[in-house]
Order: sequence, then structure tokens, then C-alpha cells
Amino acid sequence: MKIFTFWRSLATYRVRMALNLKGMKPEEITVDLFAGHQMKPEFAAVNPMKAIPVLIDDDGTTLHQSMAIMEYLDEKYPIPPLMPRDPAGRARVRALSMMTVADAHPLVVPRIRSDLASRFGASPEQVTKWAQHWLGSGLDAYEAMLSRDKATGDYCHGDKITLADICLVSHCVGIRFFEGTYDHHPTVKRIVDLCLADEAIARAHPLKQPGAPKPA
Repeated sequence: MKIFTFWRSLATYRVRMALNLKGMKPEEITVDLFAGHQMKPEFAAVNPMKAIPVLIDDDGTTLHQSMAIMEYLDEKYPIPPLMPRDPAGRARVRALSMMTVADAHPLVVPRIRSDLASRFGASPEQVTKWAQHWLGSGLDAYEAMLSRDKATGDYCHGDKITLADICLVSHCVGIRFFEGTYDHHPTVKRIVDLCLADEAIARAHPLKQPGAPKPA
């Protein structure tokens, strides 16, 4: 199994958490997003969207998009499960996951930040404010939903880690990258701090990956 990865990629971070929780260690192929390597023809041949992660399973199955990859991993390698068994629970976990995967994160990816700067002349400070706004808006929604819903337990859904927790962790680590905080969202903070205490999730953190900047 192979995964195309980059330390700063939040989407790849999600898949890395799922892989760690499943006890899987694929070969890693770095695609430097900061250097624009995702735009190279050889990578575009792997993923025409020119984005990571991309996972290639041992049988040659090639998958794009973090949510699709994680659901594939959970269905093919079901222990430990990362989705509930009941339809309503699965739908709720998907909905919580998509609040990051589909709503907030796509607005702060490198190609969007680059376009804000090149097309509209946004300064680095303005781009950071943009990211803080959209990720912060997502946190507000997460807090409202998680704090009011009886299905919320120790984690986003019940008392076991699911894909919803993985996506929430990536969201909160992401806002830290843009000088924001989730400290004012108590339900979110409780869940994320619990997740980050899990060794498999802690080991997946972007700043613990090859190529990440060293702590000052």
C-alpha cells in the first residue's frame, strides 16, 4: 500500500489518523505542496485534481479524496470500526465529517489561498483572516451541534472514535496553523483533547511528520 502525502496537508492528516488507528503503515510518497509538486504532469497522471491524499492499495486500487479513502479503509479493514453500524449513526457521523471535509476545509486549501493572493491581491494577513473566518465558522457549527445532541458522548458520536472525530481533530489542528484557536468551544475542545491523547492520533500530527518544521 502507498500513500501520496505531505506533512501540512490536513486531508492527508485525516487519512493518516485512520491508518494509524487501523495499525497500517503504507509506503509514503511526499508531494511538496509548497513547492507546487502537485502540479507536475507525473502527479496529475495519478490524480487529475492535483491534490492529495492519494492511496494505492496492494491490489492496485487507486483512491482519491480523504473521506472516500477512510470509508474504503473502514469497509475493507473493519477492525477497529470507525463508523457506527446503524444507518442513522452512520449518517450523523458522515454529516459531522463533511462539515470539515466539504464545507470548511475546501475554502482554505493552498490553491484557494494562492488564488486569493494572485487574483485579488490579498496580503498574507488577509489570507490568514480568511482562513480564520471559515474555520471559525465551522467550529461554531460543530460546537452548537455537538453540545446539543444526545448522540454525542465521550467522542463526537458515542464513546468510541469515529471518522467524525478524525475530521474534527484535523479542523482544530488546521485552525491552529492559521493562528486561530478552539479554546472557546468547550465541547469541541474536550473531544479534541481526548482524541489527541490517543497515541495513534497523536503520532499522526502534521508537526510529527517528515519535512515538518522543528519546534523553536
